[in-house]
Amino acid sequence: MKYNIPYGKHVIVHEGDFVQAGDRLCDGSVAPQDILQIRGPAKVQEYLVNEIQEVYRLQGVRINDKHIEVIVRQMMQKVRINDPGDAGVLRGDRLNRFTINGINRELKRKVVITNAGGSELEEGKAYPKAEVNAINKVLKVDGKTPAKTRAAKPATFQPLLLGITRASLNTESFISAASFQETTRVLTDAAVEGKTDYLRGLKENIVMGRLIPAGTGLAHYRDILVANPDPDP
Repeated sequence: MKYNIPYGKHVIVHEGDFVQAGDRLCDGSVAPQDILQIRGPAKVQEYLVNEIQEVYRLQGVRINDKHIEVIVRQMMQKVRINDPGDAGVLRGDRLNRFTINGINRELKRKVVITNAGGSELEEGKAYPKAEVNAINKVLKVDGKTPAKTRAAKPATFQPLLLGITRASLNTESFISAASFQETTRVLTDAAVEGKTDYLRGLKENIVMGRLIPAGTGLAHYRDILVANPDPDP
């Protein structure tokens, strides 16, 4: 196997050395997209944090990793669909990682109808497994043919690494995206598509002057009652 080394770069490996896929062969920077493709999301996130920290360390500035990790996490929030399976999405769609993971979790509890039998279920559609089992029991009691099913197929996807600008403009919240750049275009697209912003993130709540959904501002803490265990006499 041969690799071309850019002119002027110093080779940092020698004959007989053992290397792993994704290891650096010469000095210089490495394309984060290559690390993502070869070694996966965790390694590219680690690489980005270390490289950004190195810039600050050279200036004598100390920053906690968590501040950079929050930004890197947002840069990797999107995935591209490779195989939609039974998720009801299209090949090539870009979705939020948590959204598609939630859809796949739901599909684990569903089955797809291959033959409706004596039921009124729609063939090719996914239904909750418990619901189909209950319908089949009734059909058997009535002497009718039960529906035939197969396990629902989850969608497969590959992670994407987006720049800060693209990550900010591709967020689910159009209010958050509009507050960053290209305000006119973002608001126009949101109006044409009839989008609804559910104000789930921090930035959009700040823009609207609402309490941020963090700490005591989380929804399930809003009605909490706090009592002093040792009240003064």
